[in-house]
Amino acid sequence: MDEEGYRKYLTDREHPIPEEEIQKAIPMVRRFEEFAKKRGRSLETAGSKELNAFSKELIEETANTYENLVALSRYGYFVKNLDLYLAILELVDGAEVMNVLHERLGEMVGDVIRDRILPESSLPPLGLPSVEKIDVTKEVMEKMKDSLDDETCMRVLNAVAHGLPKDFRKGERQKYLEAGSIDEYLKRKRESAIAELENYRDSGALFYNARVTDEVVEYVRSRPDVLSGERRGNTIYHTKIPYMAIEFLAASDEKMKRYYACHCAWARESILTGEEVSDRFCHCSGGFTKQPWEAALDCPLEVTVDKSVLRGDTECSFIIHLPDDMV
Repeated sequence: MDEEGYRKYLTDREHPIPEEEIQKAIPMVRRFEEFAKKRGRSLETAGSKELNAFSKELIEETANTYENLVALSRYGYFVKNLDLYLAILELVDGAEVMNVLHERLGEMVGDVIRDRILPESSLPPLGLPSVEKIDVTKEVMEKMKDSLDDETCMRVLNAVAHGLPKDFRKGERQKYLEAGSIDEYLKRKRESAIAELENYRDSGALFYNARVTDEVVEYVRSRPDVLSGERRGNTIYHTKIPYMAIEFLAASDEKMKRYYACHCAWARESILTGEEVSDRFCHCSGGFTKQPWEAALDCPLEVTVDKSVLRGDTECSFIIHLPDDMV
């Protein structure tokens, strides 16, 4: 382990890491280094296989904290081991979803039904490998199907919205008021989204944990519905940018396209197993997708799933229904 270099990397940042945090991070990195060595790997070559096994060890010891995983992710980024860095992001990406679902169930259908579907004792631990998340999601969706009608199931999942608080998008309201109309707001939103993609491409930084190339930018340019959404009558038709866009564009196999398109760590791996998680779970992503529009228009909106990789489509698309008096 390059402790001196790692320490310098942590302290020379725009927002330096406190010394107390560094003192805790270094032993965790050293421990993972020894773990990886026993499996013929180093900190520079370890990947998801080693990380997932190590994470399960941390879970057994209740040492599976964000702080410990972040310490490893920062070291992976420091030594330019993107396989390790992305493997850690995979573990923490959306990790709060089931906890938030537990909360929303309690708020919206009551503690008794909540505990029938997802009791606190069944909440999955932080750091659970994605392949093991499949069974958790399937079981929860089956119990929701048995306990709730379709409308309630959709509303609860919409309310999860990846766990983001309602005021996370509060800046969208001012942007909409400055634009003066839905069409102008959408135009500016799209221009901003493409400019952001170009910045990620030029800087080499990761967008949704993936690289951006000229091909990715041109793909988004050619699809007005992708990333920012497209006005279609009294709706906004929004298609998610593929999670791994470079691989998605290069793939010819439909199953792999679906896999590369999916953003959800709680469902993605099920595509490869051939026993997909129910596409009802995509209502969670629907809630996330409509959130900025609800903030912009300052009112609740309905959203429906039009396409889903979990039902066999090669992309995920949502229809956000605009109020009649705003179109």
